[in-house]
Amino acid sequence: MELHTLAENIRSGNIRAIGKGITLIESKKPEHAQWSAQLLELLLPYSGNSLRIGITGVPGVGKSTFIEAFGSYLTSQGHKVAVLAVDPSSQITGGSILGDKTRMEELSRNPKAFIRPSPAGETLGGVARRTRETMLLCEAAGYDVVIVETVGVGQSETTVASMVDFFMLLQLATAGDELQGIKKGVMELADAIIINKADLDHQKTELARRQYQNALHILRPKSKQWTVPVLSVSALQHQGVAEVWEMLSRFRAAMQASGEFDDTRRRQAVDWMWALLMDDLKTLFLEHPEVKGIFPQLQQAVSQGITTPAAASRRLLDVFRR
Repeated sequence: MELHTLAENIRSGNIRAIGKGITLIESKKPEHAQWSAQLLELLLPYSGNSLRIGITGVPGVGKSTFIEAFGSYLTSQGHKVAVLAVDPSSQITGGSILGDKTRMEELSRNPKAFIRPSPAGETLGGVARRTRETMLLCEAAGYDVVIVETVGVGQSETTVASMVDFFMLLQLATAGDELQGIKKGVMELADAIIINKADLDHQKTELARRQYQNALHILRPKSKQWTVPVLSVSALQHQGVAEVWEMLSRFRAAMQASGEFDDTRRRQAVDWMWALLMDDLKTLFLEHPEVKGIFPQLQQAVSQGITTPAAASRRLLDVFRR
């Protein structure tokens, strides 16, 4: 594979080359892992120039509608937007619908936007294993806003928050007692709370906004430079979307002025290295010939209560060390 040519085509914004590069990154074939690593080395000097935004919220909150309205607004302002939408994979078949392009039909036709649905696979938290690498590739291709949409199933938030500059939590104002359904952990991760579908009931939206603001006061802020705002929008009516971008611009300016923006990026890069290392070590361990030889029997012995998990773990490690 001519990686230099592929890298140049990606940098020029060629959609086919971008898709080919991401497919290479997501491939599970061993030979592709080496090629994708070399490709990322070529693209790394041209990455890092985007604002990385994570968006989460329960199913039905309108994430796709919001992202389409938000992305369309950004492209109208001259930005290039990449959307990395992680679809949940079936625990039974391993399959994934990958329907984000149909849910963001208008944005998918926009020449300044790129939408890439990826299956969550077996990655803990529902975030595609290679989402970070895909972000770098999109940045090298000239996309200055990268949005990562989570599956919104409750465990992906921490993973996404660890790879983006800004983490946005979408909520509904018309789903009953708002505070009853809030998970403290998710709110602690959020850099902003956005109440979507505000056009359905303005009174309930305003009540919810005040409730969220009061709840945020009892939480320890993530940064001394930033007070988490609560904004209301109607993505369907394209109302409040411009205010969301203004808020994001203020956030970036405040974080960059304090040096916290770059510090967070550096810390995330180190965390990313450790995550990949642990992932590769697990693969190396499970592919060890002698470990593969006794693993099924030990796993069955643990499931039947013949041996303890701790004893089985030690036995596997002893075999691996030989």
